[in-house]
Amino acid sequence: MTGPITIMPDSYYTADFEKLTRLVANMFARVVAHNDRLPLNSQKPTRFHSRAPPNISVDEYMQRVAKYASLEPACLLIMLIYVDRICERNPTFTISSLTVHRFIITAAVIACKTLCDAYCTNAHYAKVGGVSMHELNSLEVEILRMMGWHLVATQEQLEQYYFTLVRQDSGMVLHSDNTNTERSHDGACSQESLASR
Repeated sequence: MTGPITIMPDSYYTADFEKLTRLVANMFARVVAHNDRLPLNSQKPTRFHSRAPPNISVDEYMQRVAKYASLEPACLLIMLIYVDRICERNPTFTISSLTVHRFIITAAVIACKTLCDAYCTNAHYAKVGGVSMHELNSLEVEILRMMGWHLVATQEQLEQYYFTLVRQDSGMVLHSDNTNTERSHDGACSQESLASR
């Protein structure tokens, strides 16, 4: 039995921040679950690899980073765009249980510095992420290099990622999709009623 469907606004910027954070965390968790099934020898170690997975879930970590790093909605979405850009340029890089936490905090730092007028210091972000400031600085340089310094995204790209996240979640639907579904159901009922007369 499925729970109630949550209708999400058509703009990520007006979406409930906690729900948006969970959508992004769920996407990271799905990627981790998929990539953790890959043979270890296919993953070339990077600066992002830890010796063992941290004792905090991806969802809890994402909630922590979003809250204490004061992320804006666009920052959450652009982190996923960064994953795609890095993987496109670095095919051996994977987001796994050994890399996801360091990737999230580092991508959050870069997103804030890229998109926000005001942002925290790296010392603050390091404390939030549970890494040393030296390590965070190194990770930040590494992501910038891996992305070729391609840091911004268009409004359309951010919206497209948001639409995809909502549509892939079985418990959510976009407002416009819900309205279109209701209209098509109403039309089908009307046609059925007319045909039966």
